[in-house]
Amino acid sequence: MLKKYVKIIFTLFVLILLNTSQVSAESQPKNDLRTKFLNNNTVIMEVNIRSFNSEDIDGDGFITEKIGEVRGNFLNAIDRLDEIKNLGINTLHVLPITPVGKLKALGTAGSLYAASDFQSINPELIDKNSNLTPEEQVKKFIEEAHKRNIRVIVDVPACASYDLYLQRPDLFVQQTSGEPVMPADWTDVRLLATGTEEKVDVNVYSLYKDFVKYMINLGFDGIRADVAHCKTALFWKELIDFSRSKDPEFLWIAESSDSWHDAISPQAVFTSYDKLLTAGFDGYYGSFFNLKDWKTSKELYKQLSFTLDDNKKYSDRKSTIGSFTTHDEVSPILLKGQALSDMMIWLSATLPTNTYFPDGFQTGDDYVYKMGNKLAPESNTDDDTYFVHRGKIDIFNLSRKPGGNNKMLRNDVLLANNVKQSLLPVLNEGTFTPLKTGNQKVFAYSFSNNIKRVVTIGNLDFENPIKTTVKLPKFNPKHQNVLPIKISSMPEVKNGKILVNLAPGEIVVLIIHELL
Repeated sequence: MLKKYVKIIFTLFVLILLNTSQVSAESQPKNDLRTKFLNNNTVIMEVNIRSFNSEDIDGDGFITEKIGEVRGNFLNAIDRLDEIKNLGINTLHVLPITPVGKLKALGTAGSLYAASDFQSINPELIDKNSNLTPEEQVKKFIEEAHKRNIRVIVDVPACASYDLYLQRPDLFVQQTSGEPVMPADWTDVRLLATGTEEKVDVNVYSLYKDFVKYMINLGFDGIRADVAHCKTALFWKELIDFSRSKDPEFLWIAESSDSWHDAISPQAVFTSYDKLLTAGFDGYYGSFFNLKDWKTSKELYKQLSFTLDDNKKYSDRKSTIGSFTTHDEVSPILLKGQALSDMMIWLSATLPTNTYFPDGFQTGDDYVYKMGNKLAPESNTDDDTYFVHRGKIDIFNLSRKPGGNNKMLRNDVLLANNVKQSLLPVLNEGTFTPLKTGNQKVFAYSFSNNIKRVVTIGNLDFENPIKTTVKLPKFNPKHQNVLPIKISSMPEVKNGKILVNLAPGEIVVLIIHELL
């Protein structure tokens, strides 16, 4: 009976939220993405256009066009926009759309981050049967996204391909031997020169400035800067200032984190995340991707407190991506099963950060490709294998559409995205309070104002159930009502404590209302 009651509440709650948050599909407002992001009001899905809506007929995980399989492109990507909107996603992060190098490559199509040109569109992302130009196809996709109130940001690669080095060696850092620098173990790219904090490299800056101008003209609403810390603060400040002169709402997100401290190469600069924010970036990646390794609640509390305090120290507003998982992270399904994905979903919904996940996360994709790392029958690069990072969304080949059949996760993504919209006022302006629990493996926290308190409780032990209590200060059942949002069984609340029985990795969300 209780489960039926909780299910009814869930359904009614979602319907109310959906009815109150719909925006006319006919309206195409001016860019407001920066404002939305700074108010933690973006739900971002990371997508790879060349696999976004591809058709893999034989099920090997990769696309062979000569047998009738279809790679993803900007035009067929439009067919998935209603699905995206209906999940409560309002922003797409499109992985790099620049042409890709074919020499010293990784994978049969080459890494999306091995840019061989910053002033044209990757031909693999274009429908060759359309009469529209590549630019017109990109604009069509963005216009259709905007019609659905979905904003679109684009990735700018940090380095460039060996192919571009052969054409423009003046753009690259060179060793004393004259050879270009290969950053870390990224064998397919070479390190671009960016200058110093006193003077930017004119050639590379011009390359990026033209790229930014190109993207703004195409209609993109912002940029995510790949490995932003490998360029100087001065370089970014001049580039961001330029973009803001064109569009004050143009969003800049730095791929950098408070837990990253090392340069990608001895020859590369390292600009810390806080200096990037001071230079003009609107946000960065919070270190929430460490969730998979946290053993106690103290680790979560420490990260939350740091993130909340950190965004307040800048003269202008900043925000954070709740980057629990990205294309650089192994699928949570592979790591710890559905429970880890579910925990990420509801932490994202109950924190004052911007929600973020890669395509396929919402349906439990494990990103395992049947022919991954095996010999390919043909290749468009000098790599003859289907090179992949196991458990990570493929960025090296023409590959299958991200998939999975986990309807429960999909429903939770939908519910959580809509719940967050109703909770934003209390998350953004309310008081954060870590709550005392009877077990260090159980975290509990609340955000509260004078009307509402959001309580989130989770079990960081993904192997064992835990029965414990959570201290709930100032709870008075005569004046407050408990509404379960995410829960398997109704907890007992008495004497200022919540008694919970948590399954392995289970997360619980409650809303406590003041009775007026």
